Amino acid sequence: MSHAPDLSLYGRRALVCGASAGIGRAAALTLAAQGAEITALARRDTLLDALLPELRAAGAPNAWALQADLDDRDALADRVRRHLNTHGPHHILINNTGGPAGGPLLDAPVADLAHAFGRHVLSAHTLVQHLLPGMREAGYGRVINVLSTSVREPIPNLGVSNTTRGAMASWAKSLSRELPPGVTINNILPGFTDTDRLTSLKNAVAKRRGVPPEQVQDEWIAMTPEGRLGAPDELGAAIGFLASPAGAFIRGVSLPVDGGRLKSI
Repeated sequence: MSHAPDLSLYGRRALVCGASAGIGRAAALTLAAQGAEITALARRDTLLDALLPELRAAGAPNAWALQADLDDRDALADRVRRHLNTHGPHHILINNTGGPAGGPLLDAPVADLAHAFGRHVLSAHTLVQHLLPGMREAGYGRVINVLSTSVREPIPNLGVSNTTRGAMASWAKSLSRELPPGVTINNILPGFTDTDRLTSLKNAVAKRRGVPPEQVQDEWIAMTPEGRLGAPDELGAAIGFLASPAGAFIRGVSLPVDGGRLKSI
């Protein structure tokens, strides 16, 4: 007798970073449809306010906006702490934020590396430390980091991003050996996904090479066996599975959702 996988998140609360657009927004809507209460965190409070009714319509029993800047970790910690005191423990954390600007790694000032490390690794570490007590008490926790395929294969002219994403993956793998049973951590590795971030990268590459943006996109698609860009909803679906009870035995992995673009095993 077959059994459908348990994807229900009723009774769980999720904190989704970068929820105002792109993959973060898709993840928040997916988790809402699975029944989770959603805290949508981002810098742009107007976009967050517009998202809340969509989250409730998708199925979230409750949805809250939390305006915060991952570059200001003292304020971030304070706002998250007060939010948890008001609304209760959260059991799912989606670490997701925009990547650094492009360019060769050798040209990057040390300050750019420090800034990127802070925005990604240090903010994620701060959030895990604040959410873990509630996860531990519930015996249920999911930490999912939205990274990049550069974790496996560095992408040319994204030197700071490659370095930072690799550091995030190492941080997550280390935590996977320390987190208690029932609390897992995993990474999603998006490929070429149709988001504002990809559009800005496409335009930057096109300008640097002196070619039309459409040519750059066609080249990216030609590198992807599925023959198209990914949709944010497809990344959201993978996140929703890892966040659910069905994903309980997946721990410390980096899952490419890239249409087969990666050449490595």
